[in-house]
Amino acid sequence: MTEEYASWERRTPRQRLGRYVLVLITLVVAAASWRVLDVNYNYIESAPTEFMDLVTRMYPPDTSYTGDIIGPLIETVHIAVLGTALAVVLSIPVALLGASNTTPNKLGFALGKFIISFTRSVNVIIWALLFVIIFGSGVLAGVLAIAVRSIGFCSKLIAEAIEEIDPGQVEAMKATGANPIEVAIYGIAPQIKPAFIGVSTYRWDINVRSSTIIGFVGAGGVGVELNTAINFFQWQRVLTILLAILAIVIISEVVSASLRRKVR
Repeated sequence: MTEEYASWERRTPRQRLGRYVLVLITLVVAAASWRVLDVNYNYIESAPTEFMDLVTRMYPPDTSYTGDIIGPLIETVHIAVLGTALAVVLSIPVALLGASNTTPNKLGFALGKFIISFTRSVNVIIWALLFVIIFGSGVLAGVLAIAVRSIGFCSKLIAEAIEEIDPGQVEAMKATGANPIEVAIYGIAPQIKPAFIGVSTYRWDINVRSSTIIGFVGAGGVGVELNTAINFFQWQRVLTILLAILAIVIISEVVSASLRRKVR
């Protein structure tokens, strides 16, 4: 006696049809977007030649210029450190507002979410340009741009960590008569410490990269030197600066990864 078994299928015919339609719509939108961009294919054809010409102009790097960019490189790291530190400090109250289990009311929750979304939605270059207009060119504009851009990132991840804490510890402290500040320091902070350190170091790693480009709008750092070298077609100096930036980024990546491993 033979038994007939119904074959199992992961998706129903209707679901498969929906996926095919979604893929087709995606391809149509991508094709339409490419057509609207009106790409000049002549530049694409000449790109390899132009690239090799640029490489020839850049190589070898101007090693005699290395000493002149040490100061701007150190300034770049300082901008990243100060901007990250300021962002972390400011992100703590924003995270407490944006976390559903610590916000005082719906208005505070909405305000926290608004700050998180607003600061993350504007690119660091735009923030740098705005602060250069307000405070003038220099390191201050760069630090503030890095800090404001980082508040939303840090606040969002810290708020998510706060929402995942064990509420029992918080309730126990409240039952003993602890005030909100004591609850935050002794009940919440110890539980989110690994996430807090991890977010801070990861954001610092990102900010080191960001600090290298905000100089293009006058916000300090090695980006000012890079922009100047490009404007004067000093391509060997450009390569020297790019190699120095690469070295700084690699060092920051190693340091950041090491710190994150230690808090796991």
